[in-house]
Amino acid sequence: MLDLIKYIVGQFAEDKENVEYVVEEKDRIIEVTVVLSPSDMGKVIGKQGKIAKAMRTIVRAATPASSKRYVIEIREKGGDAVDVDMSAE
Repeated sequence: MLDLIKYIVGQFAEDKENVEYVVEEKDRIIEVTVVLSPSDMGKVIGKQGKIAKAMRTIVRAATPASSKRYVIEIREKGGDAVDVDMSAE
């Protein structure tokens, strides 16, 4: 699933070399934090968060029902979380 996330982010990010992916497994979820340079934030999140929401929808649909749920968080390098999946709670 991480490959799918990397592919989608790679389609929008211009500074692909500086994109970091932090994967943290918890009880029932796998949290993937995408850390981007400030110049790529708007491109990956999209207007009104439409690209980020679509990415989460695709990942949710591609995840088997018996698998752990994926939560995707998008952060700016050196900054706070900018786009967080609130449906994880």
